[in-house]
Amino acid sequence: MPTPKPRPKRKPTSTTPAGPKVRAYIADLPPAARAAVREIRALVRSIAPEAVEHFSYGIPGFRYRTHPLVWYAGWKQHASIYPFSAAFAAGHGIRLDAYETSKGTVRFPLAKPLPVALIKRLIKARMHDLRMGP
Repeated sequence: MPTPKPRPKRKPTSTTPAGPKVRAYIADLPPAARAAVREIRALVRSIAPEAVEHFSYGIPGFRYRTHPLVWYAGWKQHASIYPFSAAFAAGHGIRLDAYETSKGTVRFPLAKPLPVALIKRLIKARMHDLRMGP
């Protein structure tokens, strides 16, 4: 009986470094969006140093305990974080009245400073939910 050929080893996508894609994404943004996205990225790293950076759906994000923690993106007029909805925020006692939201998105206008305390609260609430399990 012939010996089966070994399968070529593939690097799992979940452990593939996303850094180069993230840096390229950020470099392509307009200056104001680039600054906001860099600030969001730094915030997530400070709050969740154990989170793993990833790149999916064409935007950068972080995974926490193998689950998506946050995605973030820069646009012409705003920066966004995902997957945060008004319902999620309200469930954690966080008010988003001052910001535009849509299904799973919170938008922060680039004309104003990023609401650092609010973003931290949202990310910490998401981490809490992920620790509690699905």
